[in-house]
Amino acid sequence: MAKVLPFDSHEISPSERDPNISLHALLSLVSDDMRKVNEIILHRMESPVALIPQLAGHLIASGGKRLRPMLTIASAKLVGYEGKRHARLAACVEFIHTATLLHDDVVDHSNLRRGQETANVIWGNKPSVLVGDFLFSRAFELMVEDGSLKVLKILSGASAIIAEGEVLQLMTTNDTETSEDAYLEVISAKTAALFAAACQISAVVAERPEGEEAALASFGRNLGIAFQLVDDALDYSARQATLGKSIGDDFREGKISLPVILAYRRGTENDRIFWRRTLQDMEQKDGDLAHAIVLMDHYGTLTDTIDRARHYGAMARDGLAIFPDSTAKKALLGIIDFCIERAY
Repeated sequence: MAKVLPFDSHEISPSERDPNISLHALLSLVSDDMRKVNEIILHRMESPVALIPQLAGHLIASGGKRLRPMLTIASAKLVGYEGKRHARLAACVEFIHTATLLHDDVVDHSNLRRGQETANVIWGNKPSVLVGDFLFSRAFELMVEDGSLKVLKILSGASAIIAEGEVLQLMTTNDTETSEDAYLEVISAKTAALFAAACQISAVVAERPEGEEAALASFGRNLGIAFQLVDDALDYSARQATLGKSIGDDFREGKISLPVILAYRRGTENDRIFWRRTLQDMEQKDGDLAHAIVLMDHYGTLTDTIDRARHYGAMARDGLAIFPDSTAKKALLGIIDFCIERAY
Protein backbone atom coordinates (compact mmCIF):
# COMPACT_ATOMS: atom_id res chain seq x y z
CA MET A 1 0.00 0.00 0.00
CA ALA A 2 1.43 3.37 -0.98
CA LYS A 3 1.97 5.98 1.66
CA VAL A 4 0.16 9.13 0.58
CA LEU A 5 1.20 12.59 1.59
CA PRO A 6 -0.81 15.75 2.19
CA PHE A 7 0.09 18.99 0.47
CA ASP A 8 1.94 21.58 2.45
CA SER A 9 0.24 24.97 2.71
CA HIS A 10 2.03 28.00 4.12
CA GLU A 11 -1.02 30.25 3.87
CA ILE A 12 -4.16 28.67 5.30
CA SER A 13 -4.44 25.49 7.31
CA PRO A 14 -6.57 22.72 5.78
CA SER A 15 -9.11 23.07 8.60
CA GLU A 16 -9.73 26.68 7.55
CA ARG A 17 -10.32 25.76 3.92
CA ASP A 18 -13.71 24.73 2.59
CA PRO A 19 -13.71 24.66 -1.21
CA ASN A 20 -17.35 23.56 -1.15
CA ILE A 21 -18.38 27.06 -0.05
CA SER A 22 -17.16 28.42 -3.40
CA LEU A 23 -18.81 25.57 -5.29
CA HIS A 24 -22.14 26.08 -3.51
CA ALA A 25 -22.14 29.76 -4.50
CA LEU A 26 -21.93 28.74 -8.17
CA LEU A 27 -24.53 25.99 -7.72
CA SER A 28 -26.94 28.48 -6.16
CA LEU A 29 -26.43 30.94 -9.02
CA VAL A 30 -27.10 28.42 -11.80
CA SER A 31 -29.53 25.97 -10.14
CA ASP A 32 -32.67 26.99 -12.06
CA ASP A 33 -30.94 26.96 -15.43
CA MET A 34 -29.13 23.71 -14.66
CA ARG A 35 -32.48 21.99 -14.15
CA LYS A 36 -33.29 22.94 -17.74
CA VAL A 37 -29.88 21.70 -18.85
CA ASN A 38 -30.46 18.37 -17.14
CA GLU A 39 -33.86 18.03 -18.82
CA ILE A 40 -32.24 18.64 -22.21
CA ILE A 41 -29.50 16.10 -21.48
CA LEU A 42 -32.02 13.42 -20.46
CA HIS A 43 -34.19 14.10 -23.51
CA ARG A 44 -31.26 14.02 -25.94
CA MET A 45 -29.92 10.78 -24.45
CA GLU A 46 -33.10 8.99 -25.49
CA SER A 47 -32.73 6.36 -28.21
CA PRO A 48 -34.65 3.26 -29.36
CA VAL A 49 -31.33 1.44 -28.95
CA ALA A 50 -31.64 0.67 -25.23
CA LEU A 51 -27.92 0.34 -24.53
CA ILE A 52 -27.27 3.98 -25.50
CA PRO A 53 -29.26 5.72 -22.73
CA GLN A 54 -28.26 2.97 -20.31
CA LEU A 55 -24.53 3.35 -20.87
CA ALA A 56 -24.54 7.15 -21.25
CA GLY A 57 -26.75 7.51 -18.19
CA HIS A 58 -24.31 5.44 -16.12
CA LEU A 59 -21.57 8.03 -16.65
CA ILE A 60 -23.75 11.14 -16.59
CA ALA A 61 -25.39 10.06 -13.31
CA SER A 62 -22.13 9.00 -11.64
CA GLY A 63 -21.68 12.10 -9.52
CA GLY A 64 -19.82 14.59 -11.71
CA LYS A 65 -20.24 18.25 -10.81
CA ARG A 66 -21.03 19.34 -14.39
CA LEU A 67 -18.62 22.21 -13.93
CA ARG A 68 -18.29 23.00 -17.64
CA PRO A 69 -22.01 23.55 -18.34
CA MET A 70 -22.26 25.52 -15.10
CA LEU A 71 -19.53 27.80 -16.44
CA THR A 72 -21.60 28.40 -19.58
CA ILE A 73 -24.64 29.34 -17.49
CA ALA A 74 -22.69 31.54 -15.06
CA SER A 75 -20.85 33.29 -17.92
CA ALA A 76 -24.20 34.04 -19.57
CA LYS A 77 -25.39 35.64 -16.33
CA LEU A 78 -22.14 37.60 -16.09
CA VAL A 79 -22.79 39.25 -19.48
CA GLY A 80 -26.49 39.82 -18.79
CA TYR A 81 -27.94 37.29 -21.24
CA GLU A 82 -31.67 36.75 -20.72
CA GLY A 83 -32.53 34.33 -23.52
CA LYS A 84 -32.78 30.53 -23.61
CA ARG A 85 -30.00 29.44 -25.95
CA HIS A 86 -27.40 29.09 -23.20
CA ALA A 87 -29.13 26.08 -21.61
CA ARG A 88 -29.04 24.04 -24.81
CA LEU A 89 -25.43 25.01 -25.43
CA ALA A 90 -24.52 24.08 -21.86
CA ALA A 91 -26.00 20.63 -22.53
CA CYS A 92 -23.93 20.49 -25.70
CA VAL A 93 -20.78 21.23 -23.68
CA GLU A 94 -21.63 18.42 -21.25
CA PHE A 95 -22.18 15.97 -24.11
CA ILE A 96 -18.76 16.80 -25.55
CA HIS A 97 -17.17 16.31 -22.14
CA THR A 98 -18.98 13.04 -21.47
CA ALA A 99 -18.07 11.66 -24.89
CA THR A 100 -14.39 12.39 -24.26
CA LEU A 101 -14.58 10.63 -20.87
CA LEU A 102 -16.00 7.49 -22.48
CA HIS A 103 -13.25 7.49 -25.08
CA ASP A 104 -10.53 8.32 -22.53
CA ASP A 105 -11.46 5.42 -20.27
CA VAL A 106 -11.11 3.03 -23.19
CA VAL A 107 -7.76 4.47 -24.28
CA ASP A 108 -6.43 4.52 -20.71
CA HIS A 109 -7.85 1.08 -19.80
CA SER A 110 -9.43 2.75 -16.77
CA ASN A 111 -11.44 0.61 -14.35
CA LEU A 112 -12.85 3.29 -12.04
CA ARG A 113 -14.22 6.80 -12.45
CA ARG A 114 -15.55 8.74 -9.46
CA GLY A 115 -15.34 5.58 -7.43
CA GLN A 116 -17.54 3.54 -9.79
CA GLU A 117 -16.72 0.99 -12.45
CA THR A 118 -16.23 2.62 -15.84
CA ALA A 119 -18.59 1.93 -18.73
CA ASN A 120 -15.90 0.03 -20.60
CA VAL A 121 -15.53 -2.37 -17.67
CA ILE A 122 -19.29 -2.99 -17.49
CA TRP A 123 -20.21 -3.04 -21.17
CA GLY A 124 -16.88 -3.34 -22.98
CA ASN A 125 -14.71 -1.08 -25.11
CA LYS A 126 -16.71 -1.18 -28.34
CA PRO A 127 -20.04 -0.03 -26.84
CA SER A 128 -18.23 2.70 -24.87
CA VAL A 129 -16.56 4.11 -27.99
CA LEU A 130 -19.77 3.95 -30.04
CA VAL A 131 -21.90 5.60 -27.35
CA GLY A 132 -19.23 8.27 -27.06
CA ASP A 133 -19.64 8.84 -30.79
CA PHE A 134 -23.42 9.06 -30.29
CA LEU A 135 -22.97 11.77 -27.64
CA PHE A 136 -20.63 13.71 -29.93
CA SER A 137 -23.33 13.52 -32.60
CA ARG A 138 -25.94 14.83 -30.16
CA ALA A 139 -23.61 17.69 -29.29
CA PHE A 140 -23.25 18.65 -32.95
CA GLU A 141 -27.02 18.47 -33.42
CA LEU A 142 -27.41 21.01 -30.62
CA MET A 143 -24.75 23.24 -32.16
CA VAL A 144 -26.47 23.22 -35.54
CA GLU A 145 -29.90 23.82 -34.02
CA ASP A 146 -28.55 26.89 -32.24
CA GLY A 147 -28.03 28.43 -35.67
CA SER A 148 -24.90 30.45 -34.94
CA LEU A 149 -21.95 29.73 -37.19
CA LYS A 150 -19.67 31.40 -34.65
CA VAL A 151 -20.87 29.11 -31.85
CA LEU A 152 -20.47 26.13 -34.18
CA LYS A 153 -16.93 27.21 -35.03
CA ILE A 154 -15.95 27.65 -31.36
CA LEU A 155 -17.36 24.34 -30.12
CA SER A 156 -16.35 22.24 -33.11
CA GLY A 157 -12.89 23.77 -32.94
CA ALA A 158 -12.67 22.89 -29.26
CA SER A 159 -13.72 19.31 -30.05
CA ALA A 160 -10.91 19.00 -32.58
CA ILE A 161 -8.38 20.47 -30.16
CA ILE A 162 -9.45 18.02 -27.43
CA ALA A 163 -8.84 15.12 -29.81
CA GLU A 164 -5.43 16.54 -30.69
CA GLY A 165 -4.66 16.82 -26.98
CA GLU A 166 -5.51 13.17 -26.42
CA VAL A 167 -3.20 12.15 -29.26
CA LEU A 168 -0.46 14.37 -27.85
CA GLN A 169 -0.89 12.68 -24.48
CA LEU A 170 -0.51 9.29 -26.13
CA MET A 171 2.77 10.53 -27.61
CA THR A 172 4.09 11.67 -24.22
CA THR A 173 2.89 8.64 -22.23
CA ASN A 174 5.90 6.63 -20.98
CA ASP A 175 8.27 9.36 -22.21
CA THR A 176 10.23 10.50 -19.17
CA GLU A 177 12.00 13.15 -21.28
CA THR A 178 8.71 15.05 -21.74
CA SER A 179 9.20 18.77 -21.09
CA GLU A 180 6.99 21.00 -19.01
CA ASP A 181 6.09 22.92 -22.17
CA ALA A 182 4.95 19.72 -23.89
CA TYR A 183 2.89 18.80 -20.83
CA LEU A 184 1.24 22.22 -20.80
CA GLU A 185 0.45 21.83 -24.50
CA VAL A 186 -1.34 18.57 -23.69
CA ILE A 187 -3.48 19.91 -20.85
CA SER A 188 -4.21 23.14 -22.71
CA ALA A 189 -5.73 21.03 -25.46
CA LYS A 190 -7.37 18.12 -23.64
CA THR A 191 -8.82 20.12 -20.72
CA ALA A 192 -8.53 23.88 -21.09
CA ALA A 193 -9.95 24.15 -24.63
CA LEU A 194 -13.44 23.07 -23.56
CA PHE A 195 -13.35 25.30 -20.45
CA ALA A 196 -12.52 28.25 -22.73
CA ALA A 197 -15.22 27.42 -25.27
CA ALA A 198 -17.84 26.84 -22.56
CA CYS A 199 -17.32 30.38 -21.29
CA GLN A 200 -16.78 32.17 -24.62
CA ILE A 201 -20.02 30.99 -26.26
CA SER A 202 -22.05 32.81 -23.62
CA ALA A 203 -20.65 36.14 -24.80
CA VAL A 204 -21.45 35.13 -28.38
CA VAL A 205 -25.13 34.37 -27.73
CA ALA A 206 -25.39 37.58 -25.70
CA GLU A 207 -23.90 39.49 -28.66
CA ARG A 208 -21.26 41.07 -26.47
CA PRO A 209 -18.11 42.79 -27.85
CA GLU A 210 -15.21 40.62 -28.96
CA GLY A 211 -13.17 41.93 -26.03
CA GLU A 212 -15.61 40.28 -23.63
CA GLU A 213 -15.51 37.08 -25.67
CA ALA A 214 -11.72 37.04 -25.44
CA ALA A 215 -11.83 37.80 -21.71
CA LEU A 216 -14.19 34.90 -21.01
CA ALA A 217 -12.15 32.57 -23.20
CA SER A 218 -9.01 33.59 -21.29
CA PHE A 219 -10.75 33.03 -17.97
CA GLY A 220 -11.92 29.57 -19.02
CA ARG A 221 -8.61 28.53 -20.54
CA ASN A 222 -6.55 29.48 -17.50
CA LEU A 223 -9.11 28.00 -15.14
CA GLY A 224 -8.94 24.75 -17.11
CA ILE A 225 -5.15 24.61 -16.86
CA ALA A 226 -5.31 25.26 -13.11
CA PHE A 227 -7.99 22.59 -12.75
CA GLN A 228 -5.90 19.96 -14.54
CA LEU A 229 -2.72 20.84 -12.66
CA VAL A 230 -4.54 20.24 -9.38
CA ASP A 231 -6.04 17.01 -10.72
CA ASP A 232 -2.58 15.75 -11.66
CA ALA A 233 -1.17 16.61 -8.22
CA LEU A 234 -4.16 15.01 -6.49
CA ASP A 235 -3.40 11.70 -8.18
CA TYR A 236 -0.47 11.36 -5.76
CA SER A 237 -2.12 12.97 -2.73
CA ALA A 238 -3.85 11.78 0.43
CA ARG A 239 -6.62 14.24 -0.47
CA GLN A 240 -7.55 12.02 -3.42
CA ALA A 241 -8.64 9.26 -1.06
CA THR A 242 -10.97 11.62 0.83
CA LEU A 243 -12.59 12.51 -2.51
CA GLY A 244 -13.44 8.84 -3.06
CA LYS A 245 -10.91 8.39 -5.86
CA SER A 246 -8.06 5.93 -6.19
CA ILE A 247 -4.48 7.10 -5.84
CA GLY A 248 -1.76 6.59 -8.41
CA ASP A 249 -3.85 5.92 -11.53
CA ASP A 250 -1.58 8.13 -13.63
CA PHE A 251 1.48 6.31 -12.30
CA ARG A 252 0.03 2.89 -13.12
CA GLU A 253 -0.86 4.06 -16.64
CA GLY A 254 2.58 5.57 -17.28
CA LYS A 255 1.24 9.10 -17.71
CA ILE A 256 3.81 11.87 -17.52
CA SER A 257 2.29 14.68 -15.49
CA LEU A 258 3.98 17.75 -14.03
CA PRO A 259 4.78 16.22 -10.61
CA VAL A 260 6.68 13.45 -12.44
CA ILE A 261 8.40 15.84 -14.85
CA LEU A 262 9.70 17.98 -11.98
CA ALA A 263 10.79 14.95 -9.92
CA TYR A 264 12.62 13.50 -12.92
CA ARG A 265 14.43 16.77 -13.67
CA ARG A 266 15.40 17.43 -10.06
CA GLY A 267 16.39 13.88 -9.15
CA THR A 268 19.66 12.02 -9.07
CA GLU A 269 20.63 9.58 -11.78
CA ASN A 270 19.39 6.75 -9.55
CA ASP A 271 16.05 8.55 -9.26
CA ARG A 272 15.84 8.88 -13.03
CA ILE A 273 16.60 5.18 -13.42
CA PHE A 274 13.62 4.53 -11.15
CA TRP A 275 11.31 6.75 -13.22
CA ARG A 276 12.47 5.17 -16.49
CA ARG A 277 11.88 1.66 -15.13
CA THR A 278 8.43 2.37 -13.73
CA LEU A 279 7.00 4.78 -16.31
CA GLN A 280 9.00 4.25 -19.49
CA ASP A 281 9.52 0.48 -19.29
CA MET A 282 6.35 -0.04 -17.17
CA GLU A 283 8.17 -2.48 -14.90
CA GLN A 284 6.31 -1.69 -11.70
CA LYS A 285 6.39 -3.66 -8.47
CA ASP A 286 4.98 -3.37 -4.96
CA GLY A 287 6.25 -0.26 -3.22
CA ASP A 288 7.04 1.69 -6.40
CA LEU A 289 4.09 4.07 -6.04
CA ALA A 290 5.05 4.73 -2.42
CA HIS A 291 8.62 5.48 -3.50
CA ALA A 292 7.39 7.78 -6.28
CA ILE A 293 5.41 9.78 -3.72
CA VAL A 294 8.44 9.94 -1.40
CA LEU A 295 10.52 11.37 -4.27
CA MET A 296 7.83 13.93 -5.08
CA ASP A 297 7.72 14.97 -1.44
CA HIS A 298 11.52 15.19 -1.24
CA TYR A 299 11.77 17.43 -4.31
CA GLY A 300 8.62 19.46 -3.54
CA THR A 301 6.98 18.66 -6.86
CA LEU A 302 3.39 18.41 -5.57
CA THR A 303 3.48 21.77 -3.82
CA ASP A 304 5.17 23.32 -6.84
CA THR A 305 2.46 21.90 -9.13
CA ILE A 306 -0.17 23.56 -6.94
CA ASP A 307 1.85 26.79 -7.06
CA ARG A 308 1.68 26.59 -10.86
CA ALA A 309 -2.08 26.15 -10.54
CA ARG A 310 -2.28 29.28 -8.40
CA HIS A 311 -0.42 31.17 -11.14
CA TYR A 312 -2.96 30.14 -13.77
CA GLY A 313 -5.74 30.83 -11.30
CA ALA A 314 -4.45 34.40 -11.00
CA MET A 315 -4.54 34.75 -14.78
CA ALA A 316 -8.10 33.41 -14.81
CA ARG A 317 -8.96 36.07 -12.25
CA ASP A 318 -7.44 38.72 -14.51
CA GLY A 319 -9.70 37.52 -17.33
CA LEU A 320 -12.73 38.61 -15.33
CA ALA A 321 -11.29 42.00 -14.37
CA ILE A 322 -13.05 43.91 -17.17
CA PHE A 323 -16.50 42.89 -15.94
CA PRO A 324 -18.35 44.94 -13.30
CA ASP A 325 -18.89 43.45 -9.87
CA SER A 326 -21.94 41.20 -9.67
CA THR A 327 -23.18 38.01 -8.06
CA ALA A 328 -22.14 36.09 -11.18
CA LYS A 329 -18.63 37.55 -11.13
CA LYS A 330 -18.26 36.70 -7.45
CA ALA A 331 -19.34 33.10 -8.13
CA LEU A 332 -16.92 32.73 -11.04
CA LEU A 333 -14.07 34.14 -8.98
CA GLY A 334 -15.02 31.72 -6.25
CA ILE A 335 -14.83 28.75 -8.58
CA ILE A 336 -11.17 29.59 -9.20
CA ASP A 337 -10.64 29.16 -5.46
CA PHE A 338 -12.63 25.90 -5.54
CA CYS A 339 -10.51 24.42 -8.31
CA ILE A 340 -7.31 25.08 -6.38
CA GLU A 341 -8.45 24.60 -2.76
CA ARG A 342 -9.84 21.12 -3.42
CA ALA A 343 -6.19 20.06 -3.14
CA TYR A 344 -6.42 20.60 0.63
